Amino acid sequence: MHTSSEIFKAAVATGTKTLQSLAALDLQIANASELIADCLTSGKKVLACGNGGSAADAADFCTEFACRFVEDRPPYPAMNLSQGGSLITATGNDYGFDEIFARQVQAFGNSGDVLVVISTSGKSRNIHRAIEEARNRKLKTIALLGRDGGFCAGLTDVELIVKADSTARIQEAHKFILHVICEICEARLPRK
Repeated sequence: MHTSSEIFKAAVATGTKTLQSLAALDLQIANASELIADCLTSGKKVLACGNGGSAADAADFCTEFACRFVEDRPPYPAMNLSQGGSLITATGNDYGFDEIFARQVQAFGNSGDVLVVISTSGKSRNIHRAIEEARNRKLKTIALLGRDGGFCAGLTDVELIVKADSTARIQEAHKFILHVICEICEARLPRK
């Protein structure tokens, strides 16, 4: 049985190691930020989705654009496909859970928009289907994945794979990456 202190110290150690490993994603983070900033300055929109904790990350990410991250600036269109219980449950009931995001990409996604998918395992079928639909509709795609990227690895324009074993540490790293992308984009986006 581990003490609270031992669990906490182990979490800090693995969290630190995971965050330090993100330095290897520097180029991918720059590329993702550029895709998003170019999309928004061109009058297009960002769509984002994930399941569970990744859905919460998608919500926060979209809020940072539609409201603001740090700077007072105009809002930019960013839409969380993970919200809206009635839409998700109706789609899940009528078409299956694998289609809950793909149907929304069909409804709201246009060429030039960017889809950001978040999955700690890379093994979510509904995320895979969203990527497929986005590619069919000529959206740019960015994936934040974990572990080895699962079957979603290699399917998007930019992929950010956090190579860690702990779902909690992967989620924390995804949140960190998303905030850094917001920071980079906000520096590039017009403020007035």
